[in-house]
Amino acid sequence: MSETTIDRYAVIGNPISHSKSPSIHQAFAQQTGESITYTAELVEIGKVKDFVETFAQQNGKGLNVTVPFKQDAFELATTLSERAQRAGAVNTLHIQGDVISGDTTDGVGLLNDLCKNHQQIITNKRILVIGAGGAVRGVLEPLLLQSPEQLVIANRTVSKAQQLAEDFKSFGNINACAYDELSGMTFDIIINGTSASLSGELPPLPEKLFHQNACAYDMMYAAKATPFMQWASQQGAAHTYDGLGMLVEQAAESFFIWRKKRPETQSVIEELRKQLTQ
Repeated sequence: MSETTIDRYAVIGNPISHSKSPSIHQAFAQQTGESITYTAELVEIGKVKDFVETFAQQNGKGLNVTVPFKQDAFELATTLSERAQRAGAVNTLHIQGDVISGDTTDGVGLLNDLCKNHQQIITNKRILVIGAGGAVRGVLEPLLLQSPEQLVIANRTVSKAQQLAEDFKSFGNINACAYDELSGMTFDIIINGTSASLSGELPPLPEKLFHQNACAYDMMYAAKATPFMQWASQQGAAHTYDGLGMLVEQAAESFFIWRKKRPETQSVIEELRKQLTQ
């Protein structure tokens, strides 16, 4: 089989060298017996369209899209899944001739990690989501479709949280507030959708937010517990998780979109965790 006939896949971003996606998708391909190549590609700002056109000509069949190109991918897609339309962002492109299909797999990734890998139940639970950026926008619909009792978005700029609540209110009971308005409330699941953990910071959250047996979930991941996870443990959260499982689960959904095969994720998560801690 010559190099040109092997289906090509890649993740694009800027920066991108830190990406775990190549090793994840290579593991999926091995598991499922699919013959593909998957690379990490650094793309210049403003050059996404040119890159995708060239990639498609070179047997490129699909792309994962990370920061800062999710909006570019959204605009490039010739067709969008319903969930991508509502999220207003795309992290997965499927290239089939002239058709470029855009989808978002972040929400499914979070849900599968929380519910399947960590056995958390969302139905009838009180959920707090911290932050109102793109990462949060992509996960609201799948969370609300699980029928939580209430979902609250807290954000520094309250108007951004209010806009999200407005955009997704048709899916369930969703409200927005400032951090200081959380005082006196308690939640079963608190999800950190801000990137504060990456810079070692914490959103200014009040104390006593965790209900009995509550769970804290950071969409970011690191070799050790993130600042948010450490704070949650000190505040009495019974369970704390980071977003490594979400990363693998959203990749599995992308792989399914491209190859119509569902890879097993647990062994891949364990292997990545081992690499992280070494």
